[in-house]
Amino acid sequence: MQLPSLIEVEAAAAVIRPWVPPTPQYAWPLLSARVGCEVWVKHENHTAIGAFKVRGGFYYLHRLRTQSRAVAGLIGATRGNHGQSLALAGREHGVPVSIVVPHGNSREKNAAMRAFGATLIEHGEDYEAARLHAFDLAASRHLEFVPSFHRDLVCGVATYALEFLRSAPALHTVYCAIGMGSGICGLVLVRDALGLETEIVGVVAQGAPAYAFSFARGTVVSTDSAQTLADGVACRVPDPEAFAIIRRGVSRILTVSDDEIADAMRACYTDMHQVAEGAGAIALAGLLRERDRHQGRRAGVILSGGNIDIDAYQKILAR
Repeated sequence: MQLPSLIEVEAAAAVIRPWVPPTPQYAWPLLSARVGCEVWVKHENHTAIGAFKVRGGFYYLHRLRTQSRAVAGLIGATRGNHGQSLALAGREHGVPVSIVVPHGNSREKNAAMRAFGATLIEHGEDYEAARLHAFDLAASRHLEFVPSFHRDLVCGVATYALEFLRSAPALHTVYCAIGMGSGICGLVLVRDALGLETEIVGVVAQGAPAYAFSFARGTVVSTDSAQTLADGVACRVPDPEAFAIIRRGVSRILTVSDDEIADAMRACYTDMHQVAEGAGAIALAGLLRERDRHQGRRAGVILSGGNIDIDAYQKILAR
């Protein structure tokens, strides 16, 4: 895939701004003290769906409209944030949206997607099973299938990286979650387009290590399962185009445990008074793992989402 240009990302920022105003980036003193260096946090948990994905959804629908593609509706698969993004953007643009989620998906994310107007379909035990079912339904119901990784989605979500890297002071390293890859690929795109030396580090969960295995072996590697409290990064089949971008633009990929993710979620609450879902806090878990590398430097983390069921969050905070 040929990545969008900086001009395209700037144009995408203007397109989505009525629905997605720039999110803040702050250096929180307590968090910096915990890590031992100046840490800047990009607050993508402050969007209308509480996650960065909303940027991609609105830009995808904009492109659909400008290309005059008539569709009966859109369908996609998700653990929550991609689906919320499509549902909200579809509602604003008058396009019906169906979303397939695996059984046992977050109740509150499901409720949010329905509230935005999506038709919810439950199928399979994980994201990959839901994705395959959504692809089949797209053909049988004459809907447009929207994957979690697509050029227009990357262009839209890259707008968060443009805001962050232009507004925060020069950052030595930025840590970013890897789910299906749009968030970190947008970060790579903007870093390179701005000509910055910033190192980018990807972070995955120990229970969903497909991208880490792929990075280590230099080729796409799938896993049989993806079980982690960070459901937003529960990927077991990496996207080949995303992997190609990650392989050439990311310094390394860290694998962190669910306990480390939970520690980072608690740190987000105690140090910043921010609610972070597992996938939202996993970047901080990576930075905390490597805190000794950054003494005297300036680091960044992407707090990519804050959508977590209250019961699960209470248990994590209570530990």
